[in-house]
Amino acid sequence: MSQSTVFRRRTSLHLPDEIVLEILTRLPVNSLLRFRCVCKTWYSYITNPNFISTHLSSLLSHNHGCVIYMRRTFPWNYSSSPPTLVACDRTFERVSEFRIPFTFQSASSRLVGSCNGILCLTDYIVSEFNGVYLWNPSIRKFKKLPDTCLSWLHHPKLGFGYDSLNNDYKVVRISRSRVKDMMPPLEVEVYTLSSDSWKRIGFGIPWRPNVVFWEIKCFLPSPFVSGHLHWMILYAEDRGGRDRHSTHMILSFDVNSEKFKELPLPADEGSCCVIYLTSFKGKLALIKLRYGVQSRDTLCSIWVMREYGLFDSWNKLCVLPFESTSNIIGFTKYDLLLIRKRPRLVSTNSELEREDKSVLIDPETLHENEISIPVDIYLDLATHMESLALLAGENVASY
Repeated sequence: MSQSTVFRRRTSLHLPDEIVLEILTRLPVNSLLRFRCVCKTWYSYITNPNFISTHLSSLLSHNHGCVIYMRRTFPWNYSSSPPTLVACDRTFERVSEFRIPFTFQSASSRLVGSCNGILCLTDYIVSEFNGVYLWNPSIRKFKKLPDTCLSWLHHPKLGFGYDSLNNDYKVVRISRSRVKDMMPPLEVEVYTLSSDSWKRIGFGIPWRPNVVFWEIKCFLPSPFVSGHLHWMILYAEDRGGRDRHSTHMILSFDVNSEKFKELPLPADEGSCCVIYLTSFKGKLALIKLRYGVQSRDTLCSIWVMREYGLFDSWNKLCVLPFESTSNIIGFTKYDLLLIRKRPRLVSTNSELEREDKSVLIDPETLHENEISIPVDIYLDLATHMESLALLAGENVASY
């Protein structure tokens, strides 16, 4: 049989488009990026928004756990941004790394959140609006968001989530106006990726009449749970005279409907020194730190909201005792808690030195595993996956 005959037989084989698409949706991102060059038909398949959504659904159902972590940058510490690292979820062993391909005006950055392979980063130091970026390191593309219509806001806080009803991504920015009133109003604006624009929205929740002060207290990226973004708010109530009572509340934002509501905190004994708002197994969770009987001891209680929005569904998962105050970094996709135990004095060659200890803790089994990667309070952590998101977007830059 001649070579030309074999070639004709091979090229005459034709798979139905449905089967070709089914195969493509199961392939990794790197392969799909290369296969765009096979032919115009495959290029149109892979860059089609519907295909990107279908491929994302396939990845979510077979996703292996990875976390992405980056150190917040400060202009006085770095001449260039440190790498953004990807690690295996269960062991925290390094898998790969990326360099942030853009810079901020103040040369500082912080991770807002991670959603479906897209990272949202913003300026960390400057209060005024100086740029927000959406970045997909898997496909080497990023997008700088347009400037906001609001300016001169006080300590803005951001959240990043996915609008499942419209297959869209949104960034929410909330802040206090820089007014001299004791109760400055809350300002809210929402960026929508499909329209590439910001819009102001109303808060919609009346403050209690005796609230005289409030501030947003977020130590970790705003958790995106059940289609909602969340922030912790500390407010003070005037109870007459010099008596003021401080209370926490959870502010919830529905990314689909763009409506706010207040969620209750679990009732707990004792006062807390720090409250972290996070997620655990796809559920809203709280981490409360309070001092134990001994002044150097810290008790870490983890609460999980089993049924979203229901006060009675708060359940205390566990209480972890620590010998000293620790820094909570966050949960991995497999729900291991990464913490940094503060430096302690250890004896080395008849000298006292300080030693950090970074550990992963399983809150259900209480198993503790020390890791070699050093972490500190300036480390931002989020779950991560590969995706084609931003591949077909407008005004997206490649590098």
